[in-house]
Amino acid sequence: MKLSDKTCKTAKAKKKAYKLADGGGLYLEIMPNGSKCWRLKYRYLNKEKRLALGVYPVITLADAREGRDRAKKLLVQGIDPSGAKKAEKREAIRNAENTFKAVALEWHEKQKGVWSANHAQNVTRRFEMDIFPYIGNRPIADIDPPELLEVLRRIEKRGALDVTARVKQICSQVFRYGIATGLCQRDPSADLRGALKPNRSSPFACIDIKEMPEFLDKLEKNEARLYHRTIRAIKLLMLTFVRTNELINATWEEFDLDNAIWEIPGWRMKMRNPHIVPLSRQTIALLREQKEETGHLSTPWVFPSQVRPKQPMSNNTILFAIGRMGYKKRMTGHGFRALAMSNIKEKLGYRHEVVDRQLAHVHKSKIDRAYDRAQFLDERTKMMQEWADYLDALANGDKVIQGNFKKNSLRA
Repeated sequence: MKLSDKTCKTAKAKKKAYKLADGGGLYLEIMPNGSKCWRLKYRYLNKEKRLALGVYPVITLADAREGRDRAKKLLVQGIDPSGAKKAEKREAIRNAENTFKAVALEWHEKQKGVWSANHAQNVTRRFEMDIFPYIGNRPIADIDPPELLEVLRRIEKRGALDVTARVKQICSQVFRYGIATGLCQRDPSADLRGALKPNRSSPFACIDIKEMPEFLDKLEKNEARLYHRTIRAIKLLMLTFVRTNELINATWEEFDLDNAIWEIPGWRMKMRNPHIVPLSRQTIALLREQKEETGHLSTPWVFPSQVRPKQPMSNNTILFAIGRMGYKKRMTGHGFRALAMSNIKEKLGYRHEVVDRQLAHVHKSKIDRAYDRAQFLDERTKMMQEWADYLDALANGDKVIQGNFKKNSLRA
C-alpha cells in the first residue's frame, strides 16, 4: 500500500528504526530520534544498494517519488544512481572551488612572464574594478552569456566603450583558459556579438604641426606651472616619439649619453623587441639636466615620481600636464608619435620605413617580419637630429627649410 502525506507526518519514533514502504523500492525510515529519511533500495550489477533521497518533510512524498523515478531512469541507462549522486557532489565542490576569480588569477599568474609589468597591473585593475565584484565568486562553469552581459553593460553605462571591449576580451581569455584546463565547457562572451554598443576606435588626439610653435611657447613660459621634470618628459616625447610607458619607465642604465644611444630592452617594448633610439644633441642636453636634478635620489628611474621617488612618474602625469596647458582632448603623449610620423615624411623627406622603424612598429605580415630586419640606424641617427633641429626652428619662429635648421636647444 502506497504512503500518504498524513501517514508520513503522523509516523512516531520507536525504540528501533523502522520502515514505511511506498513501492518501487522507496521507503521512509523512521529513526529512534524522530528524524525521517527517504531511502531507495535498488540492485546494481547484482548487488543490493541504498540511495539517500533526503529528509522528510524538507523532501516531500512527491519529491521522494520524483527522486525514485529519476534513479530508475539512470538504472535503465546502466548508471548507478548512487555513483551519479557522488559525482554530482564532487562536481559541485569542484565548481565552488573553481570560481571565476580563482581561474582568472591562475591565468594571470601564467601570463605575467610574457606581459610587461604595466600590462599585468592594468589587467589586475580591470579584474578588481569591473569583474570580481560581480562574478568573481561565481563558479566559472555556471556563468552564462546574460550574466556576463550584465557585467559588461555596467561598464558600457559609464560610456567607457573602449574599457568594455577590453574587459570582454580579458574575460574571453579567462574562459578559454578554463576550457583548456577542463574547468568550464564554453566561452559565454562568444555569444554577445551585437549585444553591446560598438566601440568605434578613434586615433589618438594630435594637434597640427602649425600649432606646434604656440604649444612650444606655452611649454617654455610654463604658465600651467608644471614641474621641470614634467616639461622635460614632454619635450623628450617630442624628440624621441617613444611611447609614454617606454619613457616614464626608463632607467639610467639604458642610456649611453657619450655615444648618444638609448637601448630599450625587449621586455619593455610593446612588441617585445629591443629598440634603439639615437639621441640628438637636444635630447642629451635634456637628459643631463634631468640627471642633475634627480641624480642624487636613490632611484633607478630617469623620471621618478615627484611625490614617491622610488616609483616612476605616473602614466597620466604627461596627459594631465598637456591638459593643463589648454590641450585637453586635443593632444596626448601618444600624439607626438603621429606628429613625427607624418611630418618627418612630409617636411624632412624621409622614407616611411625609416620613420616606421624608429616608431618600433612591426610588419603585420609574418613573412615580412621574418625577412625584413633592416635597422636603418645611420639614417635614423641623422633623422633624429634633423627632427630636433626642425622643432627648434618652430620654437624660434624661424622659416623652416629642409636640412637648414638652427642648432639651438629645446631646453627646460
